[in-house]
Amino acid sequence: MKADFHHATLASLAYNSPTKKVNDELIALGYEEIRFIDIDGAQVYLVSNKDHTTIAFRGTEVTQFSDVVADLKAWKTRSKVSGKVHDGFYDEVEKVWKSIIFELSTMHKGKSLSICGHSLGAAMATICAARLSKAGYKLVLYTYGSPRVGNRTFVKSIGCCHHRWVNNNDAVTKVPMAIMFFRHHGKLHYLNHFGLVRNGLSPWQRFKDSWRGRVAAWKKREPFDGARDHSIGKYVTAIGKPENDIGEDHKTTN
Repeated sequence: MKADFHHATLASLAYNSPTKKVNDELIALGYEEIRFIDIDGAQVYLVSNKDHTTIAFRGTEVTQFSDVVADLKAWKTRSKVSGKVHDGFYDEVEKVWKSIIFELSTMHKGKSLSICGHSLGAAMATICAARLSKAGYKLVLYTYGSPRVGNRTFVKSIGCCHHRWVNNNDAVTKVPMAIMFFRHHGKLHYLNHFGLVRNGLSPWQRFKDSWRGRVAAWKKREPFDGARDHSIGKYVTAIGKPENDIGEDHKTTN
């Protein structure tokens, strides 16, 4: 299984609380140890096998008041790495940070490491990756539908490989606005309106594809397709298409 699809699947599973069905799916993905942290509305899975550990953060749940508040707290606070980050995202990571470090100390022990998440979970994953990279961990970050997380100084301080996926008109990837001095990090992987990987498009090509998506939505009497394009299910389905086989798996170490 390709690494990007694998981690998109994990980011999707992170929206579920532990059940036998979820555990069975994680075991089928190759994980033997499963830990779930749930503190004051912030949730994250740590899953591991003899060779590898993955940290998968849960994204925004509109029914979870703390998630909505976290998304709205768009002022900046000083990060623990360098520069400044979105205050709401920072607070969500802080809720689970000590537990993550404890679990890593007991289950990781020199294995390769990856971190993933969708939406709010992608933002949390980015902050976590920045901290662990600074602490000396070698890791790869996979995010799907991520908002901008911090300022330019923070982004430049992130010392890991980052595969950042954006699906067509996904509205969350456009906030907080760049005019507020928030910036994106990572290598962009762009999914066009047809769900195909189209990296390296010019601004004009991106503009045309954006309107292609909007017109298709209007024909279906959907006035706004930015929320639909944000669905983690859309990411999993598109990345898993055979025609999106992007070749050799991304390595799970720097």
